[in-house]
Amino acid sequence: MSSKFLVGIFTLTPALAETLKQELSLDSYVLKQITDEAALLSWATANHPQIDCLILQRNLNTDHLLAQLETHKALLPIILVDESSASALSAKPKAAAGDLFVPQALRSVITYLKPEQLGNLEDCIHQAIDQFLALSLGDRNSNSPPAIEDSLGVLTTKQQTLARKLKERLGYLGVYYKRNAQNFFRNMTLAERQELLEKLSTDYRGIVLSYFSKDNTLNQKIDDYVNVAFFADVPVSEIVEIHMDLMDEFSKQLQLEGRSEEILLDYRLTLIDIIAHLCEMYRRSIPREL
Repeated sequence: MSSKFLVGIFTLTPALAETLKQELSLDSYVLKQITDEAALLSWATANHPQIDCLILQRNLNTDHLLAQLETHKALLPIILVDESSASALSAKPKAAAGDLFVPQALRSVITYLKPEQLGNLEDCIHQAIDQFLALSLGDRNSNSPPAIEDSLGVLTTKQQTLARKLKERLGYLGVYYKRNAQNFFRNMTLAERQELLEKLSTDYRGIVLSYFSKDNTLNQKIDDYVNVAFFADVPVSEIVEIHMDLMDEFSKQLQLEGRSEEILLDYRLTLIDIIAHLCEMYRRSIPREL
């Protein structure tokens, strides 16, 4: 997997395309400029797993383009350069700008950007990716239409792909130390904290139970677990507490069964593994001195 981010640029104005390309360093980005809607849909559909962000210039056909992206399940960070945007670089972009219709599945993955703020384009990409990774799938419910449920599944896969690429680029300044503080554990409501801790506890139990097995997906489970904790800025002490609570539960069960508790000592390796990964993420997230 390339450590550079693949960004698609769709504009009808050559001057805007040039400005966009000048704002992005080729050391960090691979840029694909497209000026035809059909070509964009074809490229986005064929290369969706590799694309990290789309930059679209709003025009009279944007409604149709967004609808087609939803139909093709091309869910990924989208930046819409929009003169009618009420607020650029908003941490929580509006579902629509002006009279633009945005499909439900795409409403949370679009960031609006005014042309006069193109100087902040790289920051906007960082924010769009960070926001995309932080999206909660807990909003799904039994009343969700099948199309939305399918989209959420695709979203999960895309989030994992982006997270893996970010992990590969641990030294990448920008996304790592510009995580959205609104999504941090310390800034969550009590209910949100409890929900996150329950998820982390459940996932940690799964990792522990398969740690010494021949589970080929174990490393990926650990990576995904650490990514969730990292982007929520979860303190390492919370992970330690989750481990201790689980070991206490296992200890009580073993005592009831009259079995030795020595096996639990081996699971210290699981905790060390998780903490080592998480601490490395935090260490690399500190901006380097220039």
